[in-house]
Amino acid sequence: MKRTLISCFLSLSFFFCQAQNTATLDASGKENLQINKHIYGHFAEHLGRNIYGGFYVGEDNTKIPHTNGVRNDVVEALKGLQIPNLRWPGGCFADTYHWKDGIGPKRERPTIVNAWWGGLTENNSFGTHDFLNMCELLETEPYLAGNVGSGTVQEMMDWVQYVNLKGESPMSKLRRQNGRNEPWKVTYWGGGNEPWGCGGNMTAEYYADLFKQYSTYLGKGYLDQGIVRIASGPSSSDYEWTEVLMKKIPLHLMEGLALHHYAVIDWQAKGPSTTFTEQQYFTTMQRALHMDELIRKHGAIMDKYDPEKKVGLVVDEWGGWYDVEPGTNPGFLYQQNTMRDAMIAGATLNIFNNHCDRVRMANLAQTINVLQAVILTDEEKMILTPTYHVMEMYKVHQDATFLPIKLQSNSYEVGGEKLPAVSASASKAKNGVTHVTLVNVHASKAQEVAIKVEGGRYKTAKGRILSSRKLQDFNSFDNPEKIKPQPFKGAKLKGDNLNVELPPFSVVVLELT
Repeated sequence: MKRTLISCFLSLSFFFCQAQNTATLDASGKENLQINKHIYGHFAEHLGRNIYGGFYVGEDNTKIPHTNGVRNDVVEALKGLQIPNLRWPGGCFADTYHWKDGIGPKRERPTIVNAWWGGLTENNSFGTHDFLNMCELLETEPYLAGNVGSGTVQEMMDWVQYVNLKGESPMSKLRRQNGRNEPWKVTYWGGGNEPWGCGGNMTAEYYADLFKQYSTYLGKGYLDQGIVRIASGPSSSDYEWTEVLMKKIPLHLMEGLALHHYAVIDWQAKGPSTTFTEQQYFTTMQRALHMDELIRKHGAIMDKYDPEKKVGLVVDEWGGWYDVEPGTNPGFLYQQNTMRDAMIAGATLNIFNNHCDRVRMANLAQTINVLQAVILTDEEKMILTPTYHVMEMYKVHQDATFLPIKLQSNSYEVGGEKLPAVSASASKAKNGVTHVTLVNVHASKAQEVAIKVEGGRYKTAKGRILSSRKLQDFNSFDNPEKIKPQPFKGAKLKGDNLNVELPPFSVVVLELT
């Protein structure tokens, strides 16, 4: 009997040892790396109800409170995220957009057919002044995507001069005639969008030469500190595109290289946004977690030509992509946002934080009513999605000192395939508070994480958690607060040992003081 009890005890000990995830947190900050706040950027394309009906409801709207046509509730919500930048006007739309159509008296602006997204005719009532003034309301930096696909170098030069030049010129004079005396001082400029596809179906060699031409004439952008010129980089694992651009574009002509990657099950069968199976969820998370490999491999190519990491990797389109909601316009890309999207957001942001030596900016696609949106609207109603709440919880990492966390994770297995169940990242804020963000993507099993803290001493550990009863749960206009952050009680700190119990499919942010 005694031998049997000992055997059972040993078996149980082995089971619990196997069940525990282990990590080491280096709290010293000796690497002296910063998590750039611009990693937490957003994206506003002229697509579906993102701009019109999302951000902008028109100056004559009497039902929805607004400032110069921009929804006040949206401004308040996005300021709550402390969004560092906002990319506009596209996307594919950028390479058919001519900025001069969107300035001057609104009644005199020409219309445009949005051939990429729904074929609708837009009246150009939301243009350069409207966007840049909105960015001032949001207290965020604009990121303008220039038209390389169907535009000209002169057109983009004029745009830079129009928004940035304080002195006298034809473009600054035109800006003043249109009601804006002082320039907006826009730092971030994209050289087209997806030239390998909707931006012109170009080869990497052709685009590299074209970008050099545009970049040469943008110069300092009329700012003392210069502008950040971002080349349109690869789609997912197109490593050849990165190789060609890094080889052909001199470092003095490029400050950023973009990367686009979506968590898509199958481009021909994306699956539903709310009624997905566990297998579909697992595949989505495979695609999302692939971001780590993409950054490592593209980063290795960049290191060959830029060992000092002068050029930042800019992941300016990322997120989940599913079939549109039944009965909605297929060109509007409107989808609901569930706990699956919270898992994508938390795990992806952990990846970006852990690669902050190369990743300098990222833009979730997209902000309102499109793809993995942080906000959904229905006329005067507005709701915050689970993704919004993850971004709000993670804002503590913005411009904080990166702290390495080495993690050994259990596996999440479905259909014979495996993923790491837990991901993590950590940083120290300017006030000395350390934050650890943890995600358990496992659909059914809680995960215990034992963290050994080195290089720092803490007395308290508290936090918040985002979780729900079902993976398919979402916030609706009838139940807008079904999912929101709650106080977290599952962390225990004793000396330099921190033990955390993560429920299934949950996101946790810990504060160590």
